[in-house]
Amino acid sequence: MITLAIIGLVGLGLILGSFANALVWRIYSQEEIKDKIAGLCDKKATKSRDAAIHELQAKLQPLSMSKGRSMCSNCHHPLASKDLVPFFSWLFLAGKCRYCYEPIQDPPFMEIGLPIAFVASYLAWPFVFSGYGLVAFILWLGFLTAFAALTLYDMRWYILPDRIVWPLVAVAGVQVGLHTFVFDGGAEVLISAFWGVVIASGIFYVLYHVSKGEWIGGGDVKLGIVLGLLVGGPLPALLLIFLASCFGTLASVPMMLQKKLGRTSVIPFGPFLILAAVVIVLFGQTMTDWLINLVVGY
Repeated sequence: MITLAIIGLVGLGLILGSFANALVWRIYSQEEIKDKIAGLCDKKATKSRDAAIHELQAKLQPLSMSKGRSMCSNCHHPLASKDLVPFFSWLFLAGKCRYCYEPIQDPPFMEIGLPIAFVASYLAWPFVFSGYGLVAFILWLGFLTAFAALTLYDMRWYILPDRIVWPLVAVAGVQVGLHTFVFDGGAEVLISAFWGVVIASGIFYVLYHVSKGEWIGGGDVKLGIVLGLLVGGPLPALLLIFLASCFGTLASVPMMLQKKLGRTSVIPFGPFLILAAVVIVLFGQTMTDWLINLVVGY
């Protein structure tokens, strides 16, 4: 049973990892086109301007996740079925497009990493696979897929797009509601979720406004809402910020020593928050119990 579950999660992770790659590229491309359209709309109306707007609008539909066909991000040639096998198509094509021979812009890191994350979550899942525990795990796979997309987007363009973050806020809110009212979690679940959001997002909100966006981005404030709802409670939320800061420091110091980063360099904080949240969701109860025992024993 465990072996079959792992095989299924690996297959699902490969598919959703490919989906995350496509989602990131399509959202960014759509936003680029929309920005160009907005810039043209601010200009005086002329036939050439209107024609340019119409041409740009025509490029949006093929980029739709629901209506557009899979295509090469370089030459925009539609991809055949044999080009769409997650990871293996990239491997057989030696990382190059079959049609334009340019390197494929999206290396299969997500297609490899997401199956690993799915299997690790299954093996370390802190709940039983029935009732709320099963529902939460299914939703967790969705969160991991969105987190993969956010990580890639933030690392490339230092942005956590609202089109991914706000739906996650809604889903996390639904999960809290299900735990509270359907699976009899009670008021304690709501209180924990409230304090998780207040601390995880509230601290970032203060830092964002005090620094006028220089210390932390507005996307991190919104992401804090999602992660606060997921980890719940004041202590897990504080652990979230602490671990994310540690991960960020561990990643930054070697690059600073190699002079790849300066004191004024900007690094995306979203991936470290996401990594910390994954650790806390899977191992948070063990960590908080250890901390409480340490304090009480001391």
